[in-house]
Amino acid sequence: MSLGRLPAHEQRVLDEIERTLRRDRRLDRRLRTLRPRRRPGVPHLLLRAASYRPRGRTVAVLLTVSVTLMVTGMVTSAPGVISAFAVVWPPTLFAVFRLLCRWSGG
Repeated sequence: MSLGRLPAHEQRVLDEIERTLRRDRRLDRRLRTLRPRRRPGVPHLLLRAASYRPRGRTVAVLLTVSVTLMVTGMVTSAPGVISAFAVVWPPTLFAVFRLLCRWSGG
């Protein structure tokens, strides 16, 4: 790769590309306001969780898995199954609550 100037035809192509990019206002605005991405904070995660809109199928699958784990945990008393139920149950309740809120129009 040479470090000298570009040939004339390549310089014209590059100038045309730069002119086209300068006319793009949306790109210009995005480049001016570009900020490094940070990890999402707790408020962002809470807002994202509050906007969660589960589907009926998703809630049905979560309920099925939760009930299966609950019954299996009661029958076998296996710590792994009980732990899995403890992990799956809170998101299931949250999804059911959000689905009921959506269905009730709230």
